[in-house]
Amino acid sequence: MEEKIVGEGVKFERIRRITGYLVGTLDRFNDAKYAEVNDRVKHQVATGTGEFERV
Repeated sequence: MEEKIVGEGVKFERIRRITGYLVGTLDRFNDAKYAEVNDRVKHQVATGTGEFERV
């Protein structure tokens, strides 16, 4: 019997909070907003496999 992981195969869209706004994509950002995104501190989250993933 094949073991399944909860949530496997479920599609989702990443939502970010940038400058007080919830956004899914960055395609409508101007240069200043892009600069803010690039200047943000990137945190790492443990994946449960001993690896770390940037979020």
